[in-house]
Amino acid sequence: MEEELRNLSKVWIYALFSISYCYFISSRISKGILRLLSILPVCILFLVLPLFLSSLHFSGSSTLFLSWLANFNLLLFAFDQGPLCPLPSNICRFFCFACFPIKVRQKASPNAITNRKNEPMPEWVFAVKVLVFGVLLHVYEYKDVLPRFVVLALYCLHIYLEVELVLVFVGAVVSTLLGCDIEPVFNEPYLATSLQDFWSRRWNLMVSAVLRSAVHIPVQRFFTRFFRANIAVLVGVMASFLVSGLMHELIYFYAIRLPPTWEVTCFFVLQGVATTSEIVVKRTLRWTPPHRAVSGLAVMAFVSVTGVWLFLPQLLRNNVHERATSECLLVIDFAKRNLFISSS
Repeated sequence: MEEELRNLSKVWIYALFSISYCYFISSRISKGILRLLSILPVCILFLVLPLFLSSLHFSGSSTLFLSWLANFNLLLFAFDQGPLCPLPSNICRFFCFACFPIKVRQKASPNAITNRKNEPMPEWVFAVKVLVFGVLLHVYEYKDVLPRFVVLALYCLHIYLEVELVLVFVGAVVSTLLGCDIEPVFNEPYLATSLQDFWSRRWNLMVSAVLRSAVHIPVQRFFTRFFRANIAVLVGVMASFLVSGLMHELIYFYAIRLPPTWEVTCFFVLQGVATTSEIVVKRTLRWTPPHRAVSGLAVMAFVSVTGVWLFLPQLLRNNVHERATSECLLVIDFAKRNLFISSS
């Protein structure tokens, strides 16, 4: 554990120096191809750095933060787009906005209508999710006697809870560091009433925002030259899901160090097809949406079933779920030992 923590420190020290170069050097180059060329070596480095980590959680989170978010944000920065423009006031803010899925919450005017999406997660909800996640880790001890579909459902719940809790923890640290409030990354995805609602307004909102700026909008603008605007929007949606699938393949590669099977890409392409079909139906047909309970159940069933079919198999075949569980228990044990040493 200590050796892996040292490797993690080295990776993020390299990342800090690289981001500092972009802040102090690349920002002085005029936007466009020249700034892009100055940033490309950093993007390549960020694709290599996660290879120095063997821990599933450290390599996975570093891939998300560096190989995906930082690279996309830096590519947008090359053309004065994205969260790094206008240039943040200091290197600390530039580093955080580049690498982490955060967005500063704007202060609402007194007369503004409250938007629940921008509200932070209540403390009791966070506590319940931590409790459920802790119980989940111990329930796995009885997985051999549980029905297969129950175990698969627990894996789906595990992925959601762990991703959200990690991002909430990172957001809390960054919020404290910057001295500002940030918007929540998730917006109760289990309450989604449609696939469009789930993927664009509830699930991993900061990643969705990056994909919208780096993929959806440029693709939509390009295809507007050849197709009607409503068709170009659908192409942009499909492109976003495709890129998301490819980036998840990259995360899987760093986690298991095996060639991709493209199952996870198929999962996101299928989600894209279903979401665009839903958009078309809403536009062209006059229909009364079903009750929220019915539509919400249908959305969660579709995402869960297709996830078990295409998203989970590669993880299960390579025992990633067991590694994730053992690493979580190891981290908890490591934290307990260090707290005991510090208190004594």
